[in-house]
Amino acid sequence: MTESPQQTLDDAAAVLRSALAGDGDAVVGTFDAVVDRSGLAGAYGVAWCLAATMVGEPVPAGVCALDFPGIDEAGYDTRWVARFVSAYANADADTGEALFGAAAADGLLPDCLLTLAGSTVATLRRRAA
Repeated sequence: MTESPQQTLDDAAAVLRSALAGDGDAVVGTFDAVVDRSGLAGAYGVAWCLAATMVGEPVPAGVCALDFPGIDEAGYDTRWVARFVSAYANADADTGEALFGAAAADGLLPDCLLTLAGSTVATLRRRAA
């Protein structure tokens, strides 16, 4: 079963509300509920929506290079977020799906999704300042 576009937006909003409140357990719980309801494809849709929130509108045309100073020294989850957001910014769903699958296979997807939620909140706060 896959999620409706509205359900994906609602789930992404729930993740962001929890992340804004600093409630990591609720962020993970929302993603777990999405996986229970719609499988990894549903969680991927929510993650892709969070990446869209980070990149913002309008999506830059052409190939994007995002600046992530010190990324090579960062942890797996931080490198994953940088690459996942870059995949979104470049409209490269194949790479996004590959990254998502690799994190799941490595058993690190929950950490990556938690970092993605935190990074999205940090981006929103930076824009609001």
